[in-house]
Amino acid sequence: MYTEVSAKVEASKVTGRRVSTSGMLKILGVSRSGYRAFLNRKVSPSKQRKENVKKEIQKIYDDSKQNYGAPKITHILRKSGETISQRTVSKYMHEMGIKAQWIKPWTTTTRDSDFSDELHNILDEQFNPERPNAVWCTDITYIWTQDGFVYLNCIMDLFSRKIIAWTLADTMEVSTVIETINKANAIRKTDLPLIIHSDRGSQYVSNAWRAATEKMQRSYSHKGYPYDNACIESFHSLIKREWLNRFNIRNQRHAYRLVFEYIEAFYNTIRIHSHCDYMSPDEFEKLYERVSELSAA
Repeated sequence: MYTEVSAKVEASKVTGRRVSTSGMLKILGVSRSGYRAFLNRKVSPSKQRKENVKKEIQKIYDDSKQNYGAPKITHILRKSGETISQRTVSKYMHEMGIKAQWIKPWTTTTRDSDFSDELHNILDEQFNPERPNAVWCTDITYIWTQDGFVYLNCIMDLFSRKIIAWTLADTMEVSTVIETINKANAIRKTDLPLIIHSDRGSQYVSNAWRAATEKMQRSYSHKGYPYDNACIESFHSLIKREWLNRFNIRNQRHAYRLVFEYIEAFYNTIRIHSHCDYMSPDEFEKLYERVSELSAA
């Protein structure tokens, strides 16, 4: 009933300048009481709550750079005191026409080196170390720009999944990975026993890489098996899927600005991660530090 009245009243608004309300209601066959009931109708508490929740969902979704799906949004809503199921959040998101970005399956593109017999997999897919600076992993990925490809090299701490160092270059030369590992060492300043895991690309079996990582245990993925380095591979898929693929990237400078914004202003500091108990990598590491200090006191 109200839907029909609403449609008719809207029609009356369109031609309101030429026809009085009383005349229009008579033409439309709507009684005055029905019109007044429509104007005075109150939104039910359940509908009001639904609309409020949808507004919060939209805000969380936008704050995540339109990346979060129902699981993460549900967690944030519950954290703020909202009692709601993931199924309901998923239903509301469907009604709103929003969804998480989809991850395109990735495949390995690295060729095996000539030193395969000397390259051992120390990590062996143990992706959950108990402290920071126990295991770092690294990889290179390409980014398309209008000026040609540029190459992103990142180093991740597996404890928190934090990107602790990265470089963007127009080549895949060894100097790029050396610059990145030197950045990581300068930032972390750790003398703890450390595993550095990579694929078998030529950069990571070079003499320069061996010299730069001489105090670390070098670990390498098995031949043709990218899942040994799944965490950093997944991050590179993530940054493209959640951010870079939205832009027509002009050149290396533009790509650098986008990568910086995603890693430093979102991924490390804001983006929640199920691995980190729905905290950001920075928050997860700070919590570890606080717990360690309390344990030592």
